[in-house]
Amino acid sequence: MLSLNLPKFDTKISIQEGKSVIFDGVRKRYVALTPEEWVRQHFVNFLITYKGYPSGLMANEVLIKLHGTSKRCDTVLYRRDLSARMIIEYKAPHIELTQAVFDQITRYNMVLKVDYLIVSNGMQHFCCVIDYHTLSYTFLRDIPDYSDLK
Repeated sequence: MLSLNLPKFDTKISIQEGKSVIFDGVRKRYVALTPEEWVRQHFVNFLITYKGYPSGLMANEVLIKLHGTSKRCDTVLYRRDLSARMIIEYKAPHIELTQAVFDQITRYNMVLKVDYLIVSNGMQHFCCVIDYHTLSYTFLRDIPDYSDLK
């Protein structure tokens, strides 16, 4: 798989029924190894290992209902009271992070109303914090440490 703009880690990759799979530590099972999944596993590892995010407050492939249709958020970080705090959307490394990607995560946020949105294709990462009082958002220079989340 492609080298990403994220720290390397010891992935658990296997072959099941002739297809490559990677172990997802959050879901505690092997999942299909797609380019997007490669990004997800590296980004989640980065958040847990380098940014102090608790794996127990993270969930992958979170189902939400939006305008009568089912959608899946790639990763959601929760607070200790289990209210959603952050949505993370991943794309494959070759996918450009366009306005359409930001529109997608913004639609998901209409349901979850989180404080932080992150978009990553493994090469570029964008994080913004939402201010619901002023109905604005601010892009951050870096992905915040867990201890720095508001």
